[in-house]
Amino acid sequence: MADETTYNESTSSTDRGEHELGEALGQSEAFLEFQERLSRAAKVDRPVLVLGERGTGKELAAARLHYLSPRWQEPFVTLNCAALAPGLIESELFGHEAGAFTGALRRRTGRFEMAQGGTLFLDEMGAIPLEVQEKVLRVVEYGAFERVGSSQATRVDVRIVGATNADLVALAAEERFKPDLLDRLSFEVLFLPPLRERAGDILLLASHFAARMAHELGRDEIPEFDGPVAAALEAYPWPGNVRELKNVVERAVYRSDERVIREMVFDPFVPPYAVARPETPQPEMAQPVSPATDSLANAAVLPPFEEAVQELELSLLRTALNRARFNQRKAAELLGLTYHQFRGHYRKYAGQLKR
Repeated sequence: MADETTYNESTSSTDRGEHELGEALGQSEAFLEFQERLSRAAKVDRPVLVLGERGTGKELAAARLHYLSPRWQEPFVTLNCAALAPGLIESELFGHEAGAFTGALRRRTGRFEMAQGGTLFLDEMGAIPLEVQEKVLRVVEYGAFERVGSSQATRVDVRIVGATNADLVALAAEERFKPDLLDRLSFEVLFLPPLRERAGDILLLASHFAARMAHELGRDEIPEFDGPVAAALEAYPWPGNVRELKNVVERAVYRSDERVIREMVFDPFVPPYAVARPETPQPEMAQPVSPATDSLANAAVLPPFEEAVQELELSLLRTALNRARFNQRKAAELLGLTYHQFRGHYRKYAGQLKR
């Protein structure tokens, strides 16, 4: 049984309506502090931004905001803005009239109308085009919008919860996100802690995912991790956060015929014959990747600090890109960076990083 410092919530679609809230589990100070701030924000009927790296559970946090709010009996509607082509987002959010464009054979209700009285969760909202942001701003300010192809105002009462792993402040400075909209949406900004900053939660979550996977496989015994594997789990940087941990643990339980898990595969794309048991786990990039550090250690005269830092940054970027075959998202993972953090460094050295 979890102690009183552990927060664990599990609900099904039968007692939470159409949306399955899922599970949140943790006992670290960072996790509990986040949950406390979330619970406080849930009770105030204002927009909220949830910021965090991929895989940290932003939709889960948004759902909890909704179900702890006075709107909990009303709809919780979600939209992943990055999953739609820019030209489709406006119709998806606001709906359209019959004949508004080719293929619009009948009126369609948008997500704002679907969420009437409840909460609309806009995931990856940094992907919303500027012209659509203008309409979202009008909904936030006046509670009204026009469907695509209509000049008649439709009124709605919806709470907006936005989420992204992008730097919205930087996007606003680059004129890719409306500052007025950012101001309206940031009544409260909640920062989801990455898994690497949740000391003590990794093994707790891993045991939970292992037990659930064993149950799914019809096994009676609850899996356990041997010492080296437990150490590997805690040492790994988890660039994909909780989502990645879940996949890694479930894979290990599925592949093991024993109750005690003695092998953990962090990268499923490495051929089986190349996978070694992680006796002394280290992130891939923790090992030397450039002769730059060795040459500095042996140099008779040290170069200027900024020059040395730039040389090391450039070397790390080159090595990560080569290992990832110039897949920038994969290279960002290898360096323990978010994609947008990596893009910032890449732009800085773009002229020197060409293939």
